[in-house]
Amino acid sequence: MTADYDASRPERARPTDSSEVLFVRTAATWNPGTASTGPAADIDAFDLPADDTVGTVGTQGDRDLADRAALRRVVGLSTELTDITEVEYRKLQLERVVLVGVWAGGVAAAEAEASMAELARLAETAGSVVLDAVVQRRSHPDAGTFIGSGKVTELKEIVEVTGADTVIADGELSPGQLRNLEEKLRVKVVDRTALILDIFAQHARSREGKAQVELAQLNYLVPRLRGWGVALSRQRGGRVAGGAGIGSRGPGETKLEIDRRRIYKRIAQLRSDLSAMRRVRDTKRSQRRARAIPAVSIAGYTNAGKSSLLNRLTDAGVLVEDALFATLDPTTRRSRTADGRIYTLTDTVGFVRHLPHQLVESFRSTLEEIGDSDLLLHVVDASDEHPEDQVTAVRTVLAEIEAAEVVEIVVINKADTAQADELTRLRHLFPDAVVVSARTGEGIDELRRRIADALPDPSITVDVLLPFTEGALLSRIHEEGEVLLEEHTGDGTRVRGRVYPDLAGLLAPFVAVN
Repeated sequence: MTADYDASRPERARPTDSSEVLFVRTAATWNPGTASTGPAADIDAFDLPADDTVGTVGTQGDRDLADRAALRRVVGLSTELTDITEVEYRKLQLERVVLVGVWAGGVAAAEAEASMAELARLAETAGSVVLDAVVQRRSHPDAGTFIGSGKVTELKEIVEVTGADTVIADGELSPGQLRNLEEKLRVKVVDRTALILDIFAQHARSREGKAQVELAQLNYLVPRLRGWGVALSRQRGGRVAGGAGIGSRGPGETKLEIDRRRIYKRIAQLRSDLSAMRRVRDTKRSQRRARAIPAVSIAGYTNAGKSSLLNRLTDAGVLVEDALFATLDPTTRRSRTADGRIYTLTDTVGFVRHLPHQLVESFRSTLEEIGDSDLLLHVVDASDEHPEDQVTAVRTVLAEIEAAEVVEIVVINKADTAQADELTRLRHLFPDAVVVSARTGEGIDELRRRIADALPDPSITVDVLLPFTEGALLSRIHEEGEVLLEEHTGDGTRVRGRVYPDLAGLLAPFVAVN
């Protein structure tokens, strides 16, 4: 804070604002000894002389003003505010949660435990701290309370002892189950679907991604709308309802019906917006198809390293984060094989066990990129405890979006962190897989070779003589094709190379005559 001194009263510093700060020297000598270095390191800690005694205000006006320069700013203290993200703020306000699952008949114990472990990671990603987790073994989930009325009492005791704010169920609860559990537990209850939707809402960045997530949330919310107390009071009909007088008076719309109608209106608007965005995406896709550019999609379980692989193959610079569902918006980049053929590489949203069908429907336009691809890179996390379960979950979603027939290369990622015996087991389980590490670059050259071998090669060999006025066509040959020979003559530039059919048609009038 900048201060102006009054020569008649040097013991008082008058700040530039309306407040006043009084400085009084002490007899002590203060030296921090180990002052931290950094931006404020050039400002020394104050060191007052030993004979400098405490005086009354106004009695030390004869002191030289230079003495007051001994007052220095304390190193390392700051009052500047720092912006934090919403996710970081939620972590400051951590929800305390208890997880509950049902081990239904026909499900292996290891699979049930893996599902609960994944639920815990999802809860932590959403900004919660997991206090406890319980599993109820039954032939099927209870229709009324998911875990049975007796176990609800035990769960309530766990909630009270741990002081939990929320209970998260490992499954999709029906509206009745949700209502019954909340009434009995007296805390907020959410299911796996709502948890995943919440994470998607936190990570959505683009306009399309936000619209897709909102549509999925509203579709999930509609059957679960319920009111409390006055929220269910009915509006009267009467003349306002139609003006027909006697015989027309009666209950009008309920608050619940009004909310539902507004949600349906918003859903219609979101679907219209997404339809327009889908047309733009289809146009770009059709342009690539017209140029016969092969398309490669990267799919796999969430946090398997898909974005890291995209960055390694194309230098895309996509955000890489060790978190579930860090990538929601698809990213398409252009790459080139060793022999010069161009192809596109698209990173897609990650999958998870029991991916909510609302999300599959909302992200269908995005996931269709996979179904229209010429090749699919199925990324598997080798460091996961159950990687084969990840493969099963991903292939289930691929079948749902009609992408199961796309040519697939299984890419076993994170070889640098996986156990050697686990890699050996996975090689036996997926003999045609490519083992890589997107972080270190191990196996990437082999993957590039496999991609080049699997991609279609619809290129046509051309030999043309382009006039100097056709610089745009020459540029396209360099960008989209493979130049085998180029020489400049008095009549123009002679080029021999391989190009895709659409460009070959444009070059047909300039075929060189030998």
